[in-house]
Amino acid sequence: MVAKVRRLLGVERVGHGGTLDPIATGVLPICLGPATKLAQYLLADDKAYEADAVLGVETDTLDRTGVVVAEHPVAVTREAVLAALVARTGEQDQVPPMYSAIKQGGVPLYARARAGETVERAPRRIRIDRFELLAFEPPRLQLAIACSKGTYIRSLVADLGRDLGCGAHLGELRRTRSGRFTLADAVPLDQLLPEVASARLIRPSAALALPVVRIPDELVPKIVSGLQLAVEILGTTEPHFQIVDPAGELRAVAHVEAGRVVYERVWA
Repeated sequence: MVAKVRRLLGVERVGHGGTLDPIATGVLPICLGPATKLAQYLLADDKAYEADAVLGVETDTLDRTGVVVAEHPVAVTREAVLAALVARTGEQDQVPPMYSAIKQGGVPLYARARAGETVERAPRRIRIDRFELLAFEPPRLQLAIACSKGTYIRSLVADLGRDLGCGAHLGELRRTRSGRFTLADAVPLDQLLPEVASARLIRPSAALALPVVRIPDELVPKIVSGLQLAVEILGTTEPHFQIVDPAGELRAVAHVEAGRVVYERVWA
């Protein structure tokens, strides 16, 4: 996606705000030019998805692109599914799938998996805020999910299948929200022309889900030069925030440490 946007728009610096599985569609924030510094914050945002789970069939990749490794009869009720969704809502540990970009020993897990290896993966703490049944048409379930960063929907669907005693894999996946961005904000790739992009550009300060601290013009040179300031000068009690100038342009992302403002990223 980054390569396609770079080619279509003729912009040299392009970054993304969150990876998607190859079969997935939906919202993908794209950062242009100096806004590529925002990528780390967009990656940390919460996400929302719509997913199709296929019960009774397990695959090695946990989605429809993989090799079938087990098949089971499906005899589940709507009530059993609803109870399983409730049980999977909230904070929990999740073991990342072997087919993922996480590196161990400098090697992506998917490379090890393609070589026939299976390695131990440390579980990660995730949070499921919403796990809702949209359609019950066995062996298919349509699900709505809102979750924290780092959640693998493939693994969540596979875990749900195990909870129901019949196994499952991910059939389709669509990201409906990434941080502040929804499908309504998105531009289809086949409509992405320079004139469309210029009309749909989003100001960096509007992209961040961080409190805003506005500064007067006289503080701008000090901040963009990295001069540390006492937090009282900014007049904020927020521990983590973005700093914008009178024109609304993003100048820095900062946090408070020992009563002083520490800049994480600065835009000159």
